[in-house]
Amino acid sequence: MGIVVTGATGHLGRLVIGDLLERGVAPDSLAAVVRSEAKAADLAARGVELRVADYDRPETLKAAFRPGDRVLFVSGSEPGRRIPQHTAVVDAAREAGVGLLAYTGVLGGPNADFELAREHQATEELILASKLPYVFLRNGWYSEVYTAQLPTVLEHGAVVACAGDGRVASAARADYAAAAAAVLTEEGHENSVYELSGDVAWSFTEYAALVAELSGRAVEYREVPPEQLLEILVGAGLPKPFAEVLVDVDRAISRGLLAGTSGTLSRLIGRPTTPIGDSVAAALAG
Repeated sequence: MGIVVTGATGHLGRLVIGDLLERGVAPDSLAAVVRSEAKAADLAARGVELRVADYDRPETLKAAFRPGDRVLFVSGSEPGRRIPQHTAVVDAAREAGVGLLAYTGVLGGPNADFELAREHQATEELILASKLPYVFLRNGWYSEVYTAQLPTVLEHGAVVACAGDGRVASAARADYAAAAAAVLTEEGHENSVYELSGDVAWSFTEYAALVAELSGRAVEYREVPPEQLLEILVGAGLPKPFAEVLVDVDRAISRGLLAGTSGTLSRLIGRPTTPIGDSVAAALAG
């Protein structure tokens, strides 16, 4: 029995593995499920076992898990393809008889009425049907979703969205990684559902003002109609289906669906979540 992290070369997966090692998990009891050994060479160098598998190739997943493994199932990154991918992962975990399947879903679970949530909701249903012990880590928005766009924001002097006065209780990706590491290493989390979000919700007007303050540049929140935002995103090179998902998320924000501040994330990780200002400052420094 060991701890297994899927999607281990992604942003979240790498942070989880790093957190597990810092918690004292022995590298030889930790496995990283990756598509490419080359991209995971640094993990192998730290003594982490590599298990090569691909969500799009169900036959490769048969060797990804062992009986009794405690698995972090990081959701696929391609909207529209997750259902078959996630079905393959859940089937492989069930056949292997894993001891725990912790899944990274979306804040709100069945109450999230925006399109991005649909595949996560279906995946939770698959996991429940598998009868495996589970943990649903319903992650809110990562602050990095916004700070990654700072070069564009500073270039145009505007945070552009169609979220109205809606608020976002974001947290740093490292906060969510710490929560995942906690449920993988601590007892008592089996068959639990955690709604995870930052301690403080912020508006886009506040975010723009914060970016302006920390960068010393003029930045405003520019609200646009959903149709115009879609045109902007597609014009910037995003595939239209993905751009439509992002616009739909903004609409969800305007309805308050990503504003919840339950405090569950900070309780799981034993500290306050990372303030959005710290994430902006780190991104600007980087």
